[in-house]
Amino acid sequence: MPTYIILMNLTEQGVKNIKEAPQRIETTAKILEAAGGKLKDFYTVMGQYDYVAIAEGPSDEAAMAQLFGLGAAGNVRTTTLKAFTKEEFAEILKKLP
Repeated sequence: MPTYIILMNLTEQGVKNIKEAPQRIETTAKILEAAGGKLKDFYTVMGQYDYVAIAEGPSDEAAMAQLFGLGAAGNVRTTTLKAFTKEEFAEILKKLP
């Protein structure tokens, strides 16, 4: 399954409702699992971003739908990176001329 690194910043709404964040994270993990994905890791961080998540999804399209849903809830804004394992990276390099 594709892996995604999701960088998140809280919105004003997300900060106002910060005490609800742990439950929102659990709910998001369940929604992701119902769609065939998995929340592998989740971190609250200091610096440019507020949260970092590592997730798997069945496809880029499914991941995109989940990200739109997450954004539509209004608590975070996301920047998402598609990640490749070292093994996937090695296979990609084999395709170079």
